[in-house]
Amino acid sequence: MSPQSTVESMTERVREFVEARRWQQYHRPVALALSVAIETGELLELFQWRTDGQVLEALRSEAFRSALADEIADVFIYLLRLCDVTNIDLAEAFESKMRRNEAKYPAPEWAGVAPNKHRDD
Repeated sequence: MSPQSTVESMTERVREFVEARRWQQYHRPVALALSVAIETGELLELFQWRTDGQVLEALRSEAFRSALADEIADVFIYLLRLCDVTNIDLAEAFESKMRRNEAKYPAPEWAGVAPNKHRDD
């Protein structure tokens, strides 16, 4: 698959993978949401107990980068499948959410301010 793959083409590839194995019966929304969380936990394990400096050092290692890429891909695959099963257009959801984020956090007001910090308005 090329780096220019679309959300639709990746979703179709995952769908074909699942259908070829007749796994549709297992891909219920709850199971898929749980799988996203489980895979996210595996992603987080790569960072557990490491300082920012240790992570930056680990990123120089091809083995770490490969493991990181695998876990990111696992999370993404389950998200694609969850969107497919629940009939959510991921690209549309992304665009909608980004527009709301841009309105909620205008760049001039939020530049350099963490979004979880409370401000006195």
